[in-house]
Amino acid sequence: MNKNISSETKNEALKVAKATQKPGQTKEQTKLIALGIEKGIAEYKKQQKSKARQKDKARKQELKAKQRSETESPIETEHKDQPSSAKLPWILLLLSWIGFAGYLLLA
Repeated sequence: MNKNISSETKNEALKVAKATQKPGQTKEQTKLIALGIEKGIAEYKKQQKSKARQKDKARKQELKAKQRSETESPIETEHKDQPSSAKLPWILLLLSWIGFAGYLLLA
């Protein structure tokens, strides 16, 4: 477990242990306190990394879902546009018949 703890963390823990040292406390006791603080710091960092990974996973899932919804929405709008574009040939046909009937009546 000591291999995972960085020297920066060890120095930080030793500073905290020395700052809270009581009068009459031996160096061994201070070292034991520093060791406990090291483990606490290491555990805290591990928890923070885990939380960061979970947040990153959630963010990536949201991004994927957003991309999926964006790719699906243009397909839906294309279907909505098709009925109005399907009316266009009928309108043109009706106008041409009216024009042809008008031509026959005027001739």
